[in-house]
Amino acid sequence: MPELGKYAVHVLSSYGLSLALLVGIVAVSLVRSRSVKARLEALEKQDG
Repeated sequence: MPELGKYAVHVLSSYGLSLALLVGIVAVSLVRSRSVKARLEALEKQDG
């Protein structure tokens, strides 16, 4: 790991925040995908 000096806290917290946001986006996408899939299956079942 490179020496970050006095900016280490800022750089590492930025990396951590970015990683957390990416994980959050993936989680929200997966939950939304399951929800939409369930609604679509319900509509297809309803129409026959």
